[in-house]
Amino acid sequence: MVTKNINITVLIALVLFTACNHRGDLADAYGNFEVDAAIISAESSGVLLGFNVEEGEKLEKSAMVGLIDTAQVYLQIEQLESQIEATHTKTANIEAQIATQLQQKENLMVQYNRVKNLVESGAATIQQQDDLEGKLKLVEKQVSALKTQIRSVKHEIKVMEEQKKQLLLKRSKCNIVNPVAGVVLEKYVNEGEMAVAGKPLYKVADLYSMFLRCYVSGAQLSEVKVGQKVDVAIDGKNDEMQHLSGKVSWISDEAEFTPKIIQTKEERVKLVYAVKVKVPNDGRLKLGMPGEMRLTSDD
Repeated sequence: MVTKNINITVLIALVLFTACNHRGDLADAYGNFEVDAAIISAESSGVLLGFNVEEGEKLEKSAMVGLIDTAQVYLQIEQLESQIEATHTKTANIEAQIATQLQQKENLMVQYNRVKNLVESGAATIQQQDDLEGKLKLVEKQVSALKTQIRSVKHEIKVMEEQKKQLLLKRSKCNIVNPVAGVVLEKYVNEGEMAVAGKPLYKVADLYSMFLRCYVSGAQLSEVKVGQKVDVAIDGKNDEMQHLSGKVSWISDEAEFTPKIIQTKEERVKLVYAVKVKVPNDGRLKLGMPGEMRLTSDD
């Protein structure tokens, strides 16, 4: 009878010990891995003459991945350049007229000074002097009018130069340049299809750095802070957990109900706070994979 009681006592102790160890292995939060993906849209409208993007493909930052038809923009630029050249010719003609008028003014000044001296000596009349003064004033008005005209023409050239810059910018937007290094997650259009400005072309994400979005209770919130290092665990072979190092990058400031993917119904109706843990990906992490966050003892 004593031996039986001892056996029961040992069994209870083993169960309690196992339960304590199991509770010690429980994670502080559960969630799934995600990435900050970028959806790349067309900046111009036209037929896709080329589009070298495939799902699962790795793209470098600033890589040229496609081209939208630029024929219409090219013709507009050519037409504008012809107009600018013609207007420059008009400017040169006006400048030549100004030079002629200034030379005429210089000749009239020589005559005017000569007549003025003759008037003082009585060898010429006041009428002759007045006629020359009138001609000088007329030339000055003509020069002033030509200068106003050339300012107007130069303003036209400036406006056309700005229009050309806008067209060149529009043409550059026909080049589809990948803005971030990463892996193509989704492709929405194919070569030969019509691209529309603002319409998504593909989705790309950096899979070398992923986030574990998990949820902590209000009681745990005080133990978690941005920048804190944590242990991240994922399922491994033979039911063993693999551990990775992570860092808390974001904590929600609003409570929400636990998502349905989390554990039991009782846990899902609790109010929790979302937390994002940044984890370097060595290839083991996949989108949507479940993971666990465990607060390290040294934080």
